[in-house]
Amino acid sequence: MAKLVDVVKRVVVGRALPSEGLQETLLPKRLALPIFASDPLSSVAYATQEILLVLTLGGLAFLHLTPWIALGVVLLMAVVVLSYRQVVHAYPSGGGSYEVVATNLGPSAGLVVAASLLVDYVMTVAVSVASGVDNIISAAPSLNSYRTVMAVGFVVVLAAVNLRGMRESGRAFAAPTYLFVAGILIMCGTGLFRWVAGDAPVAESAAYGVTAAPGDSNLTGLALLMLGLRAFSSGCTALTGVEAISNGVPAFRKPKSRNAATTMGAMGLIAVVMFSGITALAMIAKVHITEDTCRLTGFTGDCANTPQRTVIAQLASAIFGGDHSFGFFFIQAATALVLILAANTAFNGFPLLSSILAQHRYLPRQLHTRGDRLAFSNGIVALAVVAGGLLWAFHASVTNLIHLYILGVFTSFTLSQSGMVRHWNRALRTETDPALRRRHRTARAVNGLGALVTGLVLVIVLLTKFTQGAYLAVIAAVLLWLMMRSIRRHYDNTADELAISGPAEGTVLQGRVHALVLVSKLHKPTVRALAYARACRPDVLEALTVAVERDEADSLKQQWADSDLALPLKVLDSPYREITRPVLEYVRGIARSNPNDVISVFIPEYVVGHWWENLLHNQTALWLKSRLLFTPGVMVISVPWQLSSSTNKPARPAPRAPGSVRRGEPAQRPLDRQPTSAKKPHPGP
Repeated sequence: MAKLVDVVKRVVVGRALPSEGLQETLLPKRLALPIFASDPLSSVAYATQEILLVLTLGGLAFLHLTPWIALGVVLLMAVVVLSYRQVVHAYPSGGGSYEVVATNLGPSAGLVVAASLLVDYVMTVAVSVASGVDNIISAAPSLNSYRTVMAVGFVVVLAAVNLRGMRESGRAFAAPTYLFVAGILIMCGTGLFRWVAGDAPVAESAAYGVTAAPGDSNLTGLALLMLGLRAFSSGCTALTGVEAISNGVPAFRKPKSRNAATTMGAMGLIAVVMFSGITALAMIAKVHITEDTCRLTGFTGDCANTPQRTVIAQLASAIFGGDHSFGFFFIQAATALVLILAANTAFNGFPLLSSILAQHRYLPRQLHTRGDRLAFSNGIVALAVVAGGLLWAFHASVTNLIHLYILGVFTSFTLSQSGMVRHWNRALRTETDPALRRRHRTARAVNGLGALVTGLVLVIVLLTKFTQGAYLAVIAAVLLWLMMRSIRRHYDNTADELAISGPAEGTVLQGRVHALVLVSKLHKPTVRALAYARACRPDVLEALTVAVERDEADSLKQQWADSDLALPLKVLDSPYREITRPVLEYVRGIARSNPNDVISVFIPEYVVGHWWENLLHNQTALWLKSRLLFTPGVMVISVPWQLSSSTNKPARPAPRAPGSVRRGEPAQRPLDRQPTSAKKPHPGP
């Protein structure tokens, strides 16, 4: 079974890499872009759609607000990208927003950012995969009933690829990302050229009317402002994942900071161009899209069961000549693939951030350990499990999941930019070079503007999305913050408890060593345990058994008396047929009588070769160990005996008794093959 698991692991994950190979996994810019920026690049595929879905709550009357809302998103993207370019230069060791905030605003504020980002990484996987499945269903509506299964399956595939290592996953995901970017740019260029030439594309939904949602018609004043702000907050999904590059600076080739900043600039430029082009074409082609298809007037399908095509699908169909054209299927395939692969940003950001938090003792230390392929495997698996469960719980619905999204992003944006302002203030207090002071002031102004703008967006997101489901993300972040504080407290308390206060504290045994060998029957494992116990030279050595069945106990006593072990066997009574309680009471009695003694309990155990053999052996030993380990002053020693199934070899002969070589005695034969002499033959086990 173990060999089968190892074979499967090697097929899925690949051969293990030595730690010295870490340098070979560093990323050039061309691979870093699809790995760390696939999320913000792919977000443009649904950011425009999210704006339109909100505005059409009031019918078609408010679609004229779309360009202005999109302009706000573009300006915000520019500010955030410029701000994070400052971060990668100032904090090149990784950790991104968490490190900035923890260093400049304190550990508690840093944990707020960490909790928000961890939640948002989970949401990135869930929303990206669900959106990708949406685009697949737009091209093949018959797959709608398999939505959830497809989404969870894609998460499993993504996790498996990422377990093979960052560089290998980058190679796998680079081509789809670049194909998506090329396809969207070609689509935007073709559509805008047709518009300039007087042959503007027309979306399939252009002829549809939209009935306003109940209570959202004839909005004016504050209600209209809230609708616009809600649309803006939904469009800000285009910014998700922007901070991932700042978390992954150590993964870049040298010069790390410059390469990371260049990659971030390229990502921002490409995302802005694609988002602007898609939004412009959606207005030109008159795309009308709603959350509830039954609110469309003129829709000919079954509105209750037939989903409306996405904005990207409608534009591709209108620009490339219908939903059977090569261009349509290329855009749909590339969009679906890159949306699913956009989750790869989280599969890199989440394990990296978890590793840093584990190093700082805010998460279990296992998350800081690299796996066979030098990836943080435990973090990858944890993210896949949580995101898969979320997709299953919400039926892989983008509409249901999107309300839990982007809150964590803007929390980290706001606090990290505020932290950078304090960072530059501290630098200005000590810097005397006029040129560097001017540069620091400019950087402070950029970060200050970023903090102000992202803070306003955070307030907008809270106001517009809180009651629609964002409160769940807030609750999750708060619980995660409390959990991380508790984990750190536990590690700190444990470290204090285990610290050596004196130069030799705990290094010298003050009393005697009292050894107990637990005996179930007289056989080879028992002989080995006795031999090992003698070799440890305890002050007191006892063989101990429990009389669960009186006949068996009497038989064991007789075998023991007939053997040449030169050690009396102590038999504990057990009127209620228990094994654990009598042993524990005896051990505790020794501890009470001799509080300075160290009690060593030797337990013979079988080592088996098949998983099912564990069900047949060692259960009593495991239970005894689990109870003895909680007894102060008791050392529990397992003495293994390898059964032939564990080595696929014949069982080895019993070991020589201690001192037999020195005395010139021959090796002891197995008990059931010793010749008869003056003593009776030993019965088998």
